[in-house]
Amino acid sequence: MTKKSISNLDVRGKRVLMRVDFNVPQDANGRIADDRRIRMALPTINHILDGGGRLILMSHLGRPKGEAPQADGRWTLRPIAERLEELFGKSVVFANDCVGPAAESAAASLKDGECCLLENLRFHKAEQIKDKAASGDADLKCAKDAFAQGLASLADVYVNDAFGTCHRDNASMLTVPQMMVGKPRVAGFLLEKELQYLGNTLNAPERPFLAIIGGKKVSDKMMVIETLLGKCDRVLIGGAMVYTFMRAIGQETGASLVEEDRIEVAARLKSIGGEKLVLPTDVIAAHAIEEGATFEVFQGEIPEGLMGLDIGPESARRFSQMISEAKTIVWNGPMGVFEVKPFDGGTFTVAHALAEATRNGATTVIGGGDSAAAIEMAGLSADVSHVSTGGGASLEFMEGKSFQAVEILDDL
Repeated sequence: MTKKSISNLDVRGKRVLMRVDFNVPQDANGRIADDRRIRMALPTINHILDGGGRLILMSHLGRPKGEAPQADGRWTLRPIAERLEELFGKSVVFANDCVGPAAESAAASLKDGECCLLENLRFHKAEQIKDKAASGDADLKCAKDAFAQGLASLADVYVNDAFGTCHRDNASMLTVPQMMVGKPRVAGFLLEKELQYLGNTLNAPERPFLAIIGGKKVSDKMMVIETLLGKCDRVLIGGAMVYTFMRAIGQETGASLVEEDRIEVAARLKSIGGEKLVLPTDVIAAHAIEEGATFEVFQGEIPEGLMGLDIGPESARRFSQMISEAKTIVWNGPMGVFEVKPFDGGTFTVAHALAEATRNGATTVIGGGDSAAAIEMAGLSADVSHVSTGGGASLEFMEGKSFQAVEILDDL
């Protein structure tokens, strides 16, 4: 980590603007279904408050329609403020907007050791204006800059602790720190941890180094698979992308999800990877994705009318054995439709194998998204080395992409 950390600063009496990722899942009634991303930000939050900083938190949530103040109220961050109060036992000032008089008043009212949460950044369209679009449109650039300046003017210090959005050029992630040149711009503890685990894992792994890549589409993961084939000793493939690989080697896949336009890509990856790229030897298939559905196990081709929905028991045992032999393991993407029984077996077998490998001294990194949800459902989040808060961000990091939102932070 070559960037300055919040631990390098004395924040007493300073207004600290901290970008967090509180984009948490909610149920149909808007209640928080999983507060893990909030809990993961607490070490940095508590450090700032205990140090006498005046903390201003900002985040996005969901994909609201409309602009503030008429924006879709379902996506308000008010429930997040209430959960924060429950988690650290302190009152949280909630601002009804993230810029303008409401935000300015909330920030100005703070005393040392106090915290406020700004309303959803995405209630303003300027938050998501891409730099490429802004560079070619003066009005868009003006709107993005004005929005960012409104946020930047609230504080003396900028903290990025939102790894999950570091791959985006959103105003709060990139334009705000650009507007705060001359003021401290540092990483929070969660961002530090993400970069440390993912960076060390990819650049200096203890071998054997194993990657497990699952999910629906080869198109989503083809770049990371190719990158990992150049770094890993083995890359195990699971999830629906298996069926595109099966077609690439000439096997029938029944009604399984196949990306017809990615069959040649899968064939090329199989050719590049050779024996290093490991496909399942058996799969579980059924007529429909239904709780308690009747299923069959197939080795090789899948009959017409059936769809592959999980890796088979033989493959799960084989993958577990390979996991037990590795010293560094990265997992991104489930092995099947783990949300629905009986198609959860492969994913949870892998999760338990990773926990066991960790107990035996391996470094295990879970790459966010569905993998993080699966390890949480299995009750094993505390039994692996690190669970990333970033799905898309962790994928892009593993592809070797650089993040402008990290590069803009102050160097040590």
